[in-house]
Amino acid sequence: MAGRPVDHRRRDELLDAVVDYAIEHGLAELSWRPVAAGLGVSPTTLVHHFGTKEQMLQVILERLRQRMFAATGAATGTHPDLATAARAVWTRASDPRQQAEFRLFFAVYGRALQAPQQFADFLDHVITDWMASLCEAQLPDTDTATRTATLVIATIRGLLLDLLATGDRDRVQAAAEYFLSTLE
Repeated sequence: MAGRPVDHRRRDELLDAVVDYAIEHGLAELSWRPVAAGLGVSPTTLVHHFGTKEQMLQVILERLRQRMFAATGAATGTHPDLATAARAVWTRASDPRQQAEFRLFFAVYGRALQAPQQFADFLDHVITDWMASLCEAQLPDTDTATRTATLVIATIRGLLLDLLATGDRDRVQAAAEYFLSTLE
């Protein structure tokens, strides 16, 4: 006998709630019972909608990625230049309201580097998505665009890591402003 079909609208609602839970509680609390209790559903409901814990983590990461791109895309419009795109990424990433989201991002990044097979999809997208977006925001010289996009991604991630580790917003923001001004 086949199981009941997945209600995709309900799955999307649950996914958004699971993502919010993961952002608030981090990876350590990301197992069936705590998540289910936090959302007021049964562990069976989560298994029905997401499969395995690893599959649930994959869809959480995908939804986070979608949220990040949607937020920066809304801030920049359809065809931003490099400086505008980089500033939008930094503005969102450094927003104190996004701190928990980016702590989760870096926690996953660290785990992905330790278990690349388990996090292959995350590792495939963690650079390439932003790279494509930042290259598109530049002139068509592919080699220069790729080098510049790589520097932008590495600098923003480094600054964000510094900000999350130290909380020294004034110092890090000043460095970010200096860097972003070089792109204009």
